[in-house]
Amino acid sequence: MEVNRDEAERCIDIATAALTNDQPEKAQKFLEKAQRLFPTEKAKVLLELIAKNGFTPRQDFSGVSGPRQRQDARPEEKSSDTSKSYSADQLDAVRRIKQCKDFYEILGVQADAPEDELKRSYRKLALKFHPDKNHAPGATEAFKAIGNAYAVLSNANKRQQYDQYGEEKKHPSSHSPDNGNFEPDISPEDLFNMFFGGGYPSSNANVYTNGRMRYQRRGRREQQRDGGLALLVQVTPILILVIVSALSQIMVNSPTYSLSFRPSAGYTQKRLTENLKVPYYVGEQFSREFTGLNLKNLERTVEEDFVSNLRNNCWKEKQQKEGMFYRARYFGDTDLYQRAQRARTPSCAKLSEITASLHG
Repeated sequence: MEVNRDEAERCIDIATAALTNDQPEKAQKFLEKAQRLFPTEKAKVLLELIAKNGFTPRQDFSGVSGPRQRQDARPEEKSSDTSKSYSADQLDAVRRIKQCKDFYEILGVQADAPEDELKRSYRKLALKFHPDKNHAPGATEAFKAIGNAYAVLSNANKRQQYDQYGEEKKHPSSHSPDNGNFEPDISPEDLFNMFFGGGYPSSNANVYTNGRMRYQRRGRREQQRDGGLALLVQVTPILILVIVSALSQIMVNSPTYSLSFRPSAGYTQKRLTENLKVPYYVGEQFSREFTGLNLKNLERTVEEDFVSNLRNNCWKEKQQKEGMFYRARYFGDTDLYQRAQRARTPSCAKLSEITASLHG
């Protein structure tokens, strides 16, 4: 899941911007996607706020008195005043896109750029010029130009035709009859949703003939059949997982040791590992079955499991503490901020202690 961390953070940024622009449904959609990609405390907190406050996190704070109430009021005023504002950099960027002579220049890549580079460039520019984020005059047209450029260049056949077209290709906005081959196979909005919103449009099927797009609406019966097939595809892995889990429970023997903090059924004898002094519990026959090299190998496994559990718990403690800081800053809650500062992370402390002893 580490691979999805950057994408999840990007979804959270989009959701935060959507909340600022009073688009709670969009914010919820991207936060849920972020949680599916890489669960974080920040996304969880924002989802809880949206659910609790009826899609308006800045409301229902009338009970907060004093400076805290004024802090909540200022961002709201700022949001309403600056929702349509834009920076000089955004305006200059829009002008640059409008002055581009071909699709490659729009995306800022060379003519021999590979597909991965096209994707990276489109991802960066689409977020920068999306109408929800960039309110400069002409930003919507620039966003569409970026989407059209990627849609054509990412299609191998259209890109080959575009490269062979000659001097006319330097004018992608040209409406000459021969330029129809360079019409994109998907709208800029649908392309953006594919990258950041989770899928293709479901209501219409887009059909392209000789570069001209027409819409073919799916029949209700076909939609139901596709929906049933999709449901079956989604449920099948879960059924397989349940069956495999049940079989493994039947076939696998009970573990040799337990890392619980107290005795449990079948694990009543407490022991300490020789190296890190990690406490663990075993059964009554343990001393007879494990001696010498077998015992050393087992204790090494016990210590590795113990350290792995510490790392996981340490990560959870840090996430929880970060969530407290985030809520404190969001609401301007001084008491919560101080509690977050005092919050302890015992697993992290123990992990540091073990690391120091190993390197010492």
